[in-house]
Amino acid sequence: MLVRESLIGQSLEDLTTLLNSHGQPSYRARQLYHGLYREGLPGPDAISTLPIGLRKHLDQEYGSGLPAVVQKFTSTDGTVRYLLRLADEKTVEAVFIPETDRDTLCISTQVGCPIDCKFCLTALMGLERNLTAGEIVSQVLVLSSQQDLDAHKKALNVVMMGMGEPLLNLPAVIKATELLTDPEGIGIPQRRITVSTSGITPKIVEFGQHKIRGKLAVSLNASNEEQRIKLMPVTRKYRLQELLDTCRRYPLRPWERLTFEYVLLKNVNDSNRDAHKLLHLLYGLKCKVNLIALNPGPEIDYGTPDPARVDGFQQIVRRGVPCFLRKPRGRDIYAACGQLKRTES
Repeated sequence: MLVRESLIGQSLEDLTTLLNSHGQPSYRARQLYHGLYREGLPGPDAISTLPIGLRKHLDQEYGSGLPAVVQKFTSTDGTVRYLLRLADEKTVEAVFIPETDRDTLCISTQVGCPIDCKFCLTALMGLERNLTAGEIVSQVLVLSSQQDLDAHKKALNVVMMGMGEPLLNLPAVIKATELLTDPEGIGIPQRRITVSTSGITPKIVEFGQHKIRGKLAVSLNASNEEQRIKLMPVTRKYRLQELLDTCRRYPLRPWERLTFEYVLLKNVNDSNRDAHKLLHLLYGLKCKVNLIALNPGPEIDYGTPDPARVDGFQQIVRRGVPCFLRKPRGRDIYAACGQLKRTES
């Protein structure tokens, strides 16, 4: 099917070039940019500062490119999972997680995922395609509109932990981050954006070279290489020691520390011995650990550890590094970490 070029995903410079090519002055591009990103309007036709003729022309030729909300599912804890349809009829999921002092959006960077982690429902989809920068940003805009969010008024976190491996779509992720962080637009600070990776070491190096980027979170999930290969086959290509060496060289900013995510699987990687080994792996790194007790799902052949086992693991790890237990949100609607699989009912 024919998909129109989208306005969402274009920078102010891009929009200026576009409107100049249509004989429009540069200030019209600033009006368009402000309307789309700062005000979060649904498209050019809604931007009243633009002349009516220009609004209609832009709407007909380009539109905004915002995805349609196919379905939304609300958890008993207030979490909302959105199934979104893109312009080419592909679908992705994004999640809104409300908090007292801040809100969080979990967004996707690919349709599906190629990494094949054995404890994740998204892995069962395989990879269909990368998202564009506009499709990444548009998830934030749509959910912000749906939930009446404004990053200029209340803290808003964005985590690229939905569908996909963000570092395998790095150009789009970086451009999306530049758009999300622009104070003249959506205005989310870099320290409130997190990009999660399974450990694509060359891309971690490349990611760290960008001036504007989110915080880095590494999905570790194992205390040794053999264990990690079974859980995350990507380790066969990007070995555990190579990953840790890359993390040690990563250029942290003064306010920043690495995050290591560790999904606890019952009787697999959750023993006291695993906890001690994990501490050894992370020795000397400026980091923290986020523990996630497995969020179960059909076709996943692993169990969730008992709370006492999770607590015991955490108590050992926190002797050496800050260690936090991520509270499961939206499990009942398949919105929790590792559960996104475009479930429609």
